[in-house]
Amino acid sequence: MTTVGCCSPLTEARASLADAFFRRFPCLANHDTRCSIYLKLLVLFLHITLVGVVFLFDADLVQQTKQHLWCTVIFVIVFLAALVQYFAMCCSSPGYVVDAVREVNKMYNSAADSSTLDSISSWQKVVTDLYPPGSASRHWTCDNCKIIRPPRAKHCNDCDKCVLQFDHHCAWLGTCIGKGNHCQFWWYILSETVLCVWTMALYLSYTRSHASKEWWQHIIIIVLFVILSMSLILFVVLLIFHTYLVLTNQTTYEFTRRRRVFYFRGIPSKVHPFSRGICKNILTACCSMGAVYKLETMPSIEELEARATPYTCVDIVSCRCC
Repeated sequence: MTTVGCCSPLTEARASLADAFFRRFPCLANHDTRCSIYLKLLVLFLHITLVGVVFLFDADLVQQTKQHLWCTVIFVIVFLAALVQYFAMCCSSPGYVVDAVREVNKMYNSAADSSTLDSISSWQKVVTDLYPPGSASRHWTCDNCKIIRPPRAKHCNDCDKCVLQFDHHCAWLGTCIGKGNHCQFWWYILSETVLCVWTMALYLSYTRSHASKEWWQHIIIIVLFVILSMSLILFVVLLIFHTYLVLTNQTTYEFTRRRRVFYFRGIPSKVHPFSRGICKNILTACCSMGAVYKLETMPSIEELEARATPYTCVDIVSCRCC
């Protein structure tokens, strides 16, 4: 009882301070918002620490940066580009189905009298035209959003919204990766990979330098080098995987859950139904940010059967794969 009585004033004081703080900063009252801010601060801290420590410990490296100023400028640009890409990705939109519905309704309302046009039926007509004739419509409606989804759209439980061309929900960024930001996500991975490779080269040059080093500096460098190595492996794997997805016009969800995706049923595993060739796939991925609400049509059975046929010498010469 005495312990509880002593702790009670401290608990009340802490609660009153927390209430006063959240009243002054209402944006931090939400737990998810605070976690998102903490994560961004952690990412910023890791970037500055991994890069700054090697310059702080290696006096020879500082002299080299003064001699090769152009190389230093490029490294700073890569470092800032990675950070800018990260924060831009955190604020990016993957493209939501509700926004696509709004855009379609706006287009139909501008082309016809809104009093005679039902917005729900107009969106349903657009989505129906995207599926092959005779497709089962029981899988089209989302159980959570109660909205008709076009092909490749999926409901994200973290965002509680249906995402166009859903790839995955990235907890590191705090947002979904979809049609609206997949290309931007690829560029972010590339910038982080280049930064990791360059920073690792600086760490290796530090180990070969003849400057005097303390024992605790070696421990710090080893710990940071392990973190950097793990980050590099992760980014390289992500870069290779998402490059493959871009070249074949797939998403992570379609690649990992192909057997569960209803619009892939009956399609051979080696056939990528949305692939239009390497060049067109790259063009589609690069231009998707400007055409987020341009929906893809499911190919017909005849087109899928044609894609399932193996390549011949004529197909290779004519660049059928491109």
